[in-house]
Amino acid sequence: MCIGPAPQTHQMPQASYGGPLMLGVDVLAARNFDLLRGKRVGLITNHTSYTRTGERTRVVFKRALGPMLTTLFAPEHGLNGAEKAGAHINDQRDPITGLRCYSLHGSYRKPQPFMLRNVDVLVFDVQDIGARSYTYISTMAVAMEAAAENGKEFVVLDRPNPLGGIRVEGPPLEARWKSFVGQIPVPYVHGMTVGELAMMAGARRMISSVPRLHVVRMQGWHRGLVWQETGLTWHRTSPNIPYPTSPAYYVTTGMLGGGANADVGIGSSNPFGVAAARGVNPSAMYAYCSRLNVPGVSFAPYSREGFGGVKLSIHPKSNTDLTALGALLLCELNRLSGGKVLQMSGDKLNLFHKVAGSEDLYRNVARGSVSSLVNSWQSYCTSFRSARQAYLLYP
Repeated sequence: MCIGPAPQTHQMPQASYGGPLMLGVDVLAARNFDLLRGKRVGLITNHTSYTRTGERTRVVFKRALGPMLTTLFAPEHGLNGAEKAGAHINDQRDPITGLRCYSLHGSYRKPQPFMLRNVDVLVFDVQDIGARSYTYISTMAVAMEAAAENGKEFVVLDRPNPLGGIRVEGPPLEARWKSFVGQIPVPYVHGMTVGELAMMAGARRMISSVPRLHVVRMQGWHRGLVWQETGLTWHRTSPNIPYPTSPAYYVTTGMLGGGANADVGIGSSNPFGVAAARGVNPSAMYAYCSRLNVPGVSFAPYSREGFGGVKLSIHPKSNTDLTALGALLLCELNRLSGGKVLQMSGDKLNLFHKVAGSEDLYRNVARGSVSSLVNSWQSYCTSFRSARQAYLLYP
């Protein structure tokens, strides 16, 4: 089976824009923080929150707003991004600003009323990676609900989607499997910025309560730009997303990584850059991948400590449907391993379904073919492209 490009409404344009790219935080600063003046501000932030010149957002806010910056909030991986995936994180005192930082990946996922007592407006400034199952957008969604429920405004300082704004692919999220690893019902790869997602989530009632929302849009970004073309410095968004290329690998092998007896390269120099399983013959997996004829993706045989499969190399501008490729790799590895990849139950199986958005991927892999399932994703993604059009801020 050959994997063609993900369906698109137009081809990826070459990088071309006037002047340096300004992030939402840069634009807000240039406007002298007009949306925040005279208001007590709570900032949802972490180690990815920088201006284009490399200054921390919370430092810029503290200097500009003084005591009106009252509270910080941090998502999964913590304020400094060092905590492992899923780790419980306690509240802390930020050593840089001296402010209380409430963890939104500890006792609570959602800002609580007592956390918002000294806040008039919640500001979200966190770098996302463009995949539905990454929890930063889940934090944004539940924080929007908290703002609405407590009469607070909500401001999103927009940032680039590192995958660009054209790629839309992968399965939908069924309501039954909505969770903190899949909070907003969009395709696995949605091709939107956090600001655009916030607008769509509010307007289409993808969240339970909708706040008064302001999105500070970027200047100089367009949908054809992947991260490497922005001129911005990449700050690892989490321990296993260390490079600007990492989101593409995450999209390809992230769901495979939830299987049993699987190896996606965690702990290696390129996390998510491997598709392997216990007991698989690397030559057999490499031969299968070579037959796929995937544009912009190359493979090499891989083995490590009883795991066999392939190492991937993905060109940043490849327009291959990476989520579909991931499903095919998962299915073949399960076949070559004698079904070992699907040998999971309980919480592990539930997490697999939550990431995939339904039980369909598991069922189709168990049957030995994902082709019809992958084809069914295409019509859903086409419909989503039309639905998102009203909320796109960039050409």
